[in-house]
Amino acid sequence: MARFIFKMPDVGEGVAEAEVVEWHVKVGDRVEEDQHLVDVMTDKATIDIESPVAGTVVDVAGEVGDVIAIGSMLLVIEVEGEVSEAEAEAAAEQIEDEVSDAGEADEQSPVRPELVDGLHSTFEEKDSAPTGSVRADAETSAARTEIKVLASPAVRQRARDLGIDLAEVKPAADGRVRHADLDAFLAYNGGFSAAGKARADETIKVIGLRKRIAQNMAAAKRHIPHFTYVEECDVTDLETLRAQLNAARGDKPKLTLLPLLITAICKTIPAFPMINARYDDEANVVTRYGSVHLGMAAQTDNGLMVPVIRDAQSRNLWQLAREIGRLAEAARTGKATSEELSGSTLTITSLGPLGGVATTPVINRPEVAIIGPNRIVERPMFVSDGMGGERIAKRKLMNISISCDHRVVDGHDAASFVQGMKALIETPALLLVD
Repeated sequence: MARFIFKMPDVGEGVAEAEVVEWHVKVGDRVEEDQHLVDVMTDKATIDIESPVAGTVVDVAGEVGDVIAIGSMLLVIEVEGEVSEAEAEAAAEQIEDEVSDAGEADEQSPVRPELVDGLHSTFEEKDSAPTGSVRADAETSAARTEIKVLASPAVRQRARDLGIDLAEVKPAADGRVRHADLDAFLAYNGGFSAAGKARADETIKVIGLRKRIAQNMAAAKRHIPHFTYVEECDVTDLETLRAQLNAARGDKPKLTLLPLLITAICKTIPAFPMINARYDDEANVVTRYGSVHLGMAAQTDNGLMVPVIRDAQSRNLWQLAREIGRLAEAARTGKATSEELSGSTLTITSLGPLGGVATTPVINRPEVAIIGPNRIVERPMFVSDGMGGERIAKRKLMNISISCDHRVVDGHDAASFVQGMKALIETPALLLVD
């Protein structure tokens, strides 16, 4: 018998360390060659690492959340026979080649100062009310539902701990149960099981993408003096226009409100270039961009990501709708590339139906502004009766929030920018004029 020391492989140029996100083996487990051992996260990607040999695991380096340096021991596998130094090096090189190839294919840049939770499709109508109840025999029901319910291992474990039958949790539109769906289920049931017992306390280690989100959010708030401005907009006519366009769309993608809002942003930006900018506070340089590379917050199973719509100012409504759908799907399935997740010059984020009256989103550093549309509500308003008087009518209203870096953007500029958007939103025919 011999011991094969498997070191953390070189997972990419310039990467010095990787964080352990999830172990798939433990000490004492028998593993086969090419078996999935561990998931690690670098600044560029989440990577699956497989075993180069068959044998028994006798030691592992660290727990979930620990950071392992490249070239340090990752785990030790006891193998039959002897392993020569040349064989060990060859196996390690093969793993590094495979990991490097996977990293290039699936590379994802870390989520930056994101934001309040958002999703491009939050403007779509969606019934999110949870249904069902908690079953008493959680272990049996959880084991049964694992076969037919789509959910990540972390979601399944949390459901077991809470005594929730995943089959009774309403999933997202794609049929996959996520942590947010469990939260909705618990909220609907008052946080209690069918027997009236309080749900169990949870201790959750902050690791992986969530850890990077926490770090970047803290950095954004620590370095950027934020201020937020909120304005109310009448979107009644905009919603009417959207319905008319969708009724005549043919084979074009369905329009949510987002492409219309993006068009309003892009048409307003030329008069306020300080909004579409990035601030390098170490070099004391502000770069104002001619093109609008718009980031949009997207909720995924692994956390928030911000895919980027390149040259948004050059796209029409239908092109924007198609690109929004493509990027959101790529982010949700983990197929978004590094280029698609970086380089934004301005970000839009929204909680849609959950957006509340107003939000104070956190700036996506090093950008200098972030725009947050809020929930649409219907209220009575005084409107012109066309004869010089006024009448009361039911109108659809939505607040638009904007957070800005006060080192670069003055309050007057932020307010004027939103007023420019408001003028387009409330006269939506202007959005269709070149």
